[in-house]
Amino acid sequence: MKGVKKESAIFILLFLFLSLAMHFGAWMNYPLLHIESLPKSQLGIWHPFYITLLVYLFVLFLRFLLKVVKKLFT
Repeated sequence: MKGVKKESAIFILLFLFLSLAMHFGAWMNYPLLHIESLPKSQLGIWHPFYITLLVYLFVLFLRFLLKVVKKLFT
């Protein structure tokens, strides 16, 4: 259960970081309007989760690769 909490926290923090990094101006100037406009987005209403999932899987792959490399040299 500890691992699930850790991975969930990583996903949520990644989601927040990516959403702020990609749309900083919109989040600072008109956050509610920005959220309300998600259904009208060209990428679809769920695009923030799709993008976060892709980045999370990439980070997970890098973490796995780093773990394997560490084992090779220890």
